[in-house]
Amino acid sequence: MFLSFFMRHAFHRKKYINITITEANDLPKDSKPIIKLDPACIPKYRNQLAKPPVFEPVIVHGMDEYGECRKEHLYHIDISEFNQQVLPKGFPKTKVWGYGGLIRESKNKVRYYRSSPGSTFEAVQGIPVKVNWICKLNSNHPFPVDPTLHWANPNDMSMEPPMPWPSFPPGFHKAQKPVPVVTHLHGGETSSLSDGYPEAWFTYDGQHGPEYITSLYTYPNEQEPTTLWYHDHAMGITRLNVYAGLAGFYLLRDSNDFCDITDKLILPEGDKEIPIVIQDRTFLTNGSLFYDNVGVNPEIHPYWVPEFFGDVIMVNGKVWPNLKVDRCRYRFRALNGSNARFYNLKLSNGMKFIQIGSDGGFLSAPVTLTSLLLAPAERADILIDFSEINPGTKIILLNDANVPYPDGDSPDPDTVGQIMQFTIPENAPAPVKTPKLPECLNHIPDLHPDVRRVFTLNELAGPNGPTEVLLNGLKWSYPVTEKPVVGSTQEWEIVNLTMDTHPIHLHLVQFRLFNRQDMNVEDYQKDWESCNGTPPLLHPPKVVPVEPYLIGCPIPPEENEAGWKDTVRMNPGQVTRIRIRFAPQNAPQCWVRPGDNLFPFDPSIGPGYVWHCHILDHEDNEMMRPYKVE
Repeated sequence: MFLSFFMRHAFHRKKYINITITEANDLPKDSKPIIKLDPACIPKYRNQLAKPPVFEPVIVHGMDEYGECRKEHLYHIDISEFNQQVLPKGFPKTKVWGYGGLIRESKNKVRYYRSSPGSTFEAVQGIPVKVNWICKLNSNHPFPVDPTLHWANPNDMSMEPPMPWPSFPPGFHKAQKPVPVVTHLHGGETSSLSDGYPEAWFTYDGQHGPEYITSLYTYPNEQEPTTLWYHDHAMGITRLNVYAGLAGFYLLRDSNDFCDITDKLILPEGDKEIPIVIQDRTFLTNGSLFYDNVGVNPEIHPYWVPEFFGDVIMVNGKVWPNLKVDRCRYRFRALNGSNARFYNLKLSNGMKFIQIGSDGGFLSAPVTLTSLLLAPAERADILIDFSEINPGTKIILLNDANVPYPDGDSPDPDTVGQIMQFTIPENAPAPVKTPKLPECLNHIPDLHPDVRRVFTLNELAGPNGPTEVLLNGLKWSYPVTEKPVVGSTQEWEIVNLTMDTHPIHLHLVQFRLFNRQDMNVEDYQKDWESCNGTPPLLHPPKVVPVEPYLIGCPIPPEENEAGWKDTVRMNPGQVTRIRIRFAPQNAPQCWVRPGDNLFPFDPSIGPGYVWHCHILDHEDNEMMRPYKVE
């Protein structure tokens, strides 16, 4: 374990030493080599933070199954490649992938707009949304597609292509084009027909995966109002497609979000409510994005690395932006949209802020914080009050999370240790009185499991680091082993046998973190492998109960983790217990019974769902498993 940890860190240190991408003798004499852009040469806080625009729907009226009038919002959203000013002005533009559709520019003007991250969907609870996802990516993938992984494989390549393997660029010709895509609404309660199943991918030229049925997706929007997000989920290349830019916000609202005085919850809106997606990137001197193109074990997987960590921070598609703020309360919908980097966020002046929501909606009560830890895919709905800050003040949002998390290297305080800046202008208007928050925000039911399951997180060691990462010792291709009954409640005890914290995400449902507990994982792993063999397994693992290996008392969730979650951090050396109710989030507890389907769709129809690690490099190399609701 220690050797694997050392080798992984040695790799991540080494990759910043050899920065030449194109050697000088391969270029014309008057050309400069294209190398990695030194993050220290990028001026910070010259970019101004951009709030993503909002997609404009076409409103469609129809009849529901009961013959009553029903309203739906319809969108046509394309996926394409274009250039965008990500670095400050004066630097070259960056080629990105993003989403395009209609936005409302003014009261009387609607126009087409595309961006990366994509524009925001503003959905309303109870009004379904239909999205026609259209792929227009007709060029080669800009990053190295590794065909030795289990991936979409539209050209039906061998997963064991003959050696010698090509370096990237150009990589494997048949792997780089066409590009498979499929969009997942992360955190959404949707039919599996519209969930973005990894093998339901499609391409610009009409090819599609074995589970593809349609690219016209329906989102019922019956769940609690919250901050969702959409991103690509194509099999084996999610890390590359999301890194290229395929992500965006999906905000689900109801009337309680804003200023109805009877609701006792008055929240900032308009330009005082800002979604912010934080991502790390690495750039070349020509403005292009760089992604690792040599694997940690290149004789096994030529391009795959266990985690990608960029050396530049990007917020809403702008590098190290600044936001001018008034002296009042702001609402920030924060999302960690990075492939692998964790963020532990703090304000440089030490001021407190309030978290009111997590992945699946409002918390039970507001939680006051001085720091906020976000793993990839986690969201936090937070309020920052600038009313007491003097004009002319600048406050930096800082990050001190190690990479890999939790025991890796500390971030460079001059680069990835900084996220963005808030500036209170000298001419800022007088402060606005901040309304008091109610003590109770939401009722979140206790969940009582009918079934308990034990799972493991496994890592397979290679000469220079991991070769793949697994759930319960099984690869993706092994037949489905998780078949929960609709309406049932399960407790999953997940034992982390690796060195990293893994953000584990389940599709379809929001769940609750019950507790974590320290374990003697070395003894547990030894006994688990003596019982089951060394992963990857060719059979479902025999269950090894966790009780004989437990240390100390269970650790309850932090206050800001105690709400509805769809992604939870599972730490090394611990078992993490989550309670999952396979029923709609807002269904009264007394209505929920095993066998009764309360979803507005049949969750047993279609390809099914998945659960996986949201470190995308892990997800793409076997740390994902299918499950089916029965």
